[in-house]
Amino acid sequence: MQLTHLLEKVDIINGPKDKAADVSAVCYNAEKCVENSLFVAVQGFQCDGHDFVSEAIAKGARFIVCEKDVIVPSNIAVIQVANSRNALGVLAKNYFRNPSANVVLVAVIGTSGKTTTAYILESIFKEAGFECGVLGTINYRYKGKTFPAPNTTPESYEMHKILREMVDAGVTHVIAEVSSHALDLRRIDSCDFDLGIFTNLTPEHLDYHLTMENYFQAKKRFFTEILSKSTKNPSYKMIINGDDEWGQKILREVSLPSLTCGLDERNAIRAIINDLSLRGIKAEINLAGEKIAVKSELIGSFNVQNILAAAAAAKALRVSAHAIKAGIEKLNYVPGRLERIDSASGFSVFVDYAHKADALQQVLQNLVEFKKKRIITVFGCGGDRDRGKRPLMGETATKYSDLTIITSDNPRREDPLAIIADIEAGIDKGKIEKLTASLFGNGNSIHAYMIVPERRQAIETAINLAQKDDIILIAGKGHEDYQIIGTKKTPFDDKIVAGEALKTKGNR
Repeated sequence: MQLTHLLEKVDIINGPKDKAADVSAVCYNAEKCVENSLFVAVQGFQCDGHDFVSEAIAKGARFIVCEKDVIVPSNIAVIQVANSRNALGVLAKNYFRNPSANVVLVAVIGTSGKTTTAYILESIFKEAGFECGVLGTINYRYKGKTFPAPNTTPESYEMHKILREMVDAGVTHVIAEVSSHALDLRRIDSCDFDLGIFTNLTPEHLDYHLTMENYFQAKKRFFTEILSKSTKNPSYKMIINGDDEWGQKILREVSLPSLTCGLDERNAIRAIINDLSLRGIKAEINLAGEKIAVKSELIGSFNVQNILAAAAAAKALRVSAHAIKAGIEKLNYVPGRLERIDSASGFSVFVDYAHKADALQQVLQNLVEFKKKRIITVFGCGGDRDRGKRPLMGETATKYSDLTIITSDNPRREDPLAIIADIEAGIDKGKIEKLTASLFGNGNSIHAYMIVPERRQAIETAINLAQKDDIILIAGKGHEDYQIIGTKKTPFDDKIVAGEALKTKGNR
């Protein structure tokens, strides 16, 4: 691509007068530079791209986009910009020929429910006959292809690259889970969105954002600074959970056409729940005046909220009520989201991604509604992440569980026992007794917890202790098929480990 076209709408401070040269590729990783490529020096958390300019030039880069002064040979063109991250997004948009303009692009934003909402909406889109692509926490997928997701939301270059691949493959509708980190780091600023869904906001990532207000502002800027500049004009641009206080704050502060969803009767898209059980959901949904009765194999009232968010988005995009109903009912489960593990032992086992106090509380509150005997919860907290949530999760798990087994999650570079100690600090020792497995094995419903640091052993302990009509929740990792200990990622899947333990117990 000619440099002059590549630099369209890039905020340039200083640059070459002659922009007729051809650029072979755009890169922000020096190792990936090739002959006649353009290298964007982005300052990251671990390293600064400006320190790798010489390496990029050695690999063949002939154009350098940077914020800081750099020393380069005379044959290298330097383009100084105000913000390299912003520039990377615009350059990628130009290089891949603005792919977001050629699809219906929907963002799902919020603390909890993004993945489930995306799966439900994907199912609805498929029933409507659309070719759908998804960029999310579990994976990136389209047209039968699936790719690992290094981040919930890709870096801007990869975002435009995969959108271009989707468009070229015939994808018409794309759903993107958008994280607060992605918003703060400007990964999607150069994308043209049709619609934004706000699910909820609860404490999370406060090690990064520091305060809830900062966290909210990161979410809110999607609507004020990205969606508001969209060239697309659907009838509605925002789908907002009207039951959430932060959703109400968005409605007060952002003047874009919106549809509200939730259980409160004031919402445009709302539901009357007829039945909730471990078998699923039966509800009647009011689609702004048009009513449909739905049955879903998803479990819990929080999943009613996710269903409503997806239904509202589909309604805003003029999908028929028939396709909305069919899409909701076709989705049997979401990987790692209160996913049932087959058990012939007379008790229920679920794996869930809940890795923050609010999400864990939602899941446990719903399971409590269905419990006949005891709830046994297995969970831990990740290392090198928000330490403030650890005691909150300890408090939450022990409040709603008859037995809590505290174990390791992804300890990373932290001592697993130090993480467990942080979790223990939130437990009310006056009410919750610390036990060993042998003391809990008599089938009682005592309010207790125990520590089993090795995760496989913790899951096996829960299953070996479980009796008829108990419910086991294995929380924290959900769809993940690995465990990070130190800096090493090793295979570990809660679903597989639980299945093996169930099989062993059944053979006894």
